[in-house]
Amino acid sequence: MAEFVLKQKVNDLGRSHDFEIASAATSTEEIGNPVYPPVKSLLQKHGISCKGKTAQQITPADYKYYDHIIAMDNNNVRNLKLLLGDDSYKKITLLLDYTNTPRDVADPWYTRDFEQTWNDIQRGCDGFLDSLIK
Repeated sequence: MAEFVLKQKVNDLGRSHDFEIASAATSTEEIGNPVYPPVKSLLQKHGISCKGKTAQQITPADYKYYDHIIAMDNNNVRNLKLLLGDDSYKKITLLLDYTNTPRDVADPWYTRDFEQTWNDIQRGCDGFLDSLIK
């Protein structure tokens, strides 16, 4: 969800050419699967397409390539450090660290509250973009 929300926000700012945005899993359970149907429906409701997206796992090459590795929760941070090694360049952050209320993004897999997750991601993406633009 966050990948597509951030892409939309960057597009709305007319800055798509300044960003390369991708998402990747920290576990293997969903590798190769398309976007989870309730998330796809929520994105579509907001006019955002996720067509063609399938889950892939993050790799050490991704750490080298990307400037920022943004996790949704502390479990992701832990898994990222196991998969990628030491975060010597301090690239790994939590999305909601870019807000006034740093915490984990509500995981709809457990909460079933996709709207809360949508709201968390909106706030986090806005805060992240604000931090880059300032």
